[in-house]
Parts: sequence; structure tokens; C-alpha cells
Amino acid sequence: MTTTVPPRRRALAAALAATALALSACGTTQPESTVLEQHGLAGMDAPEIIEHLDTMAVSDRPTTLIASVQPTELVLSDTAAGSTQTLPMPDETFYLSVAPYEAQTHDCTFHSLTTCLGEMTGESVDVTVTDAAGRTILDETRTTYDNGFVGLWLPRDITGTIRIEHDGKTASTPIATGADDLTCLTTMQLT
Repeated sequence: MTTTVPPRRRALAAALAATALALSACGTTQPESTVLEQHGLAGMDAPEIIEHLDTMAVSDRPTTLIASVQPTELVLSDTAAGSTQTLPMPDETFYLSVAPYEAQTHDCTFHSLTTCLGEMTGESVDVTVTDAAGRTILDETRTTYDNGFVGLWLPRDITGTIRIEHDGKTASTPIATGADDLTCLTTMQLT
């Protein structure tokens, strides 16, 4: 037995099919740009972005970008677009940003590459990092960035001590570079 589809149903089915086809053809919109693309960071990995933003002049920093260095990822948020993107941090190294100071500091746990500001900009500091066994990990003279910080790539998962000297004044404090540790050190008052 054959059944016939009423013309009205056939017309409705044809109209629905035509609408679906038309909508799918119009559905080829361009994907939204990523936070990295919006801020000229596309193609960079987390260490490259950190170096780029942390060493950038404060006056040149994007005002709509928040870049937070977490122990295991770099979190980039565009406040204007309301979008966020994350990049993994290296497995073997840990980024610690340190702002030595004499008179003024701020509380900080995770370094913001675009908003954190330290007291000492463009100053030469001697930085020594030793691990828990007393081995020297880093012993260098560095210049603080325009934001008042000095960025250090250290081995991941160590404990130790950092010592900073500047103009005859020193500060020393314990550090750790694990998955739950701070990436922003603002408690090193030079005395």
C-alpha cells in the first residue's frame, strides 16, 4: 500500500529544508580572535609572552589585558572583550618575579605582568638564589624592569633562599617553586 504525503506537508518539509540550507550557508562566520591575537601575542609561548610583557615599558602596556603568572599556567584576560586564554608554563622551570623595595610595596601572590608595580625601576641589583642544599642556582647582577620587578626563571620544585643586594642594603627570604607557590615576591625590604 502506498501513502501519499499531502501537498501541504510536502511544502512545509521543503521550506524547512531550504531554511536549514540557507542558514548553514550563512553560518560560516569568522571565529572570534583570541586574546593572543587581540594583543599581538599570537605565536608566542608562555615564556616569550612573560618576557615581552614584563620587560615592556609601563606606559606601553595594554590597558585591557590582564596577564597573571600562575605556577603552572599563564592566564591572559581581555577585560574589554571579556575573554580569557591560558597557556601552560614550562614543566622544568618556574617564573618568580621579585620587587625589592626600601619604603613602599604591595601584597601580591601571582605576578600580574600588566598591572604590578614595584618601587625600584631601572636599578641594578645583585641576585643570589641557593637551593636547600646550599648550592648556588643563580648569582647575577640584574636591572629591575620599568615595573620595578626582576624576573627569574628557576628550576621547578625546589626550596631555597633568595638574597638581593643594592647600594649596600640587603634582603633575604626563603622561596619555593612548586605548583602551589607564589610567583610574585614583594616582601624583600632592603635594609
